[in-house]
Parts: sequence; structure tokens; C-alpha cells
Amino acid sequence: MTHRSILLKIYRRLNECYGPQHWWPADSSFEVMVGAILTQNTSWANVEKAINNLKEVNALNIHTLIELSEENLAKLIRPSGYFNIKSKRLKNFAHWFETEGRFNRLKELDDQTLRKRLLKVNGIGPETADDILLYAFERPVFVIDTYTRRLFKTLNLISGDEPYEALRQYFESSLTPDITLFKEYHALIVRHAKEKCTFEKSCLHCRVESPLQI
Repeated sequence: MTHRSILLKIYRRLNECYGPQHWWPADSSFEVMVGAILTQNTSWANVEKAINNLKEVNALNIHTLIELSEENLAKLIRPSGYFNIKSKRLKNFAHWFETEGRFNRLKELDDQTLRKRLLKVNGIGPETADDILLYAFERPVFVIDTYTRRLFKTLNLISGDEPYEALRQYFESSLTPDITLFKEYHALIVRHAKEKCTFEKSCLHCRVESPLQI
């Protein structure tokens, strides 16, 4: 079995168990970017509460995020956890986004250049940058998160401690660049991580993680 066929087999298992996820839930590309920063080290349920707080006071836009004090912004995003840190990160990102010419200017950059610029923003690491690239800018990058490491380690396909870039390249070089596939694959892995194993024949968790015939 090639790497491609193995990865696609796992994708089909996930899709058969959970169906299309249609992730990322957002009303705009800018909301995706804000959500990508807020979701660091927390659950999406908490992020939704923080985003709703921003929407309620019409603060989910570049102008207001720049104008808001870090203290007031932190209060609004408190449900997301680490709110003081994330407030600084959102402010850093908002100023960078404005300086770079916002979405229309940034979308003209090639994938590699845009990724490099995102990674220079204080508070944006590889996973957050790739979330933004894939879901906001529609670029074919594969997001590596803790859930991805956990699942593929369970399937004995990785050791689990590989560098982020090594795993990203593994997926991207094995699969055809496909934005829709990469989105669904990542979303399905996250969905799988939320499911509880019942150790029964009908357990979806066990169906996904059953040994592969390689």
C-alpha cells in the first residue's frame, strides 16, 4: 500500500462514520482568522462563546479590534481561556492584517510567502497559520494538530513526536493538493477525537482505529 492509499483509506473510514463536517463555521474569512487564534488550547464551544461576545458589540471587525484596549478585548474573549494572552495576539494580528493591506492584498501572495508572513506575527504558530491558510485563504495546506498525531500514532503510522513540518509534508506529499479534501480530513479527525469509545461492535471510534491491513 502506498502512503496515499493508506491516508485515503483512513479518510474513507472517517467519512463513512461521521459524514461531511462542512468545517469551518464562520460568516467571513476574517472571522475564521479570529477563530483560529481563539481556538488555541481550548474547545470550539468556548471559542463560539467568545465570538458571540464580539459580535454582540460589533467588535468582530478590523477597526474595532485595533481600537479596543487589550483589557476590554480580554473581557470579551474571556470564555476562550488564556484571554489576556489571546487579547495581545489578536491585537498583534489585527495591526499586522491592516498593515499588510488586509485580505485582498494578502490573497495575491503565493502559499509559501503568505505562510512565512503569518508565522512572523507574534502569537501565530504553524498550526494557527495553516488553519488560516486552509480555511480563510483556501490554500491546500494540511493542518497538523494534537488529534492528528494521536490518531496516526494509534494506527502505528507515526511515532507521534515528529516535527510539525515533517508531518505536514508527509500528508501534503502523499495526497493530491485538494482544498476540500484537506478541510474535510482535518475536520473529521477533530470530530473523531470528540467521540467516546464504547468498545462495542457498533463503536465508531473502534471502527476508525481498527488495525490497517498494509
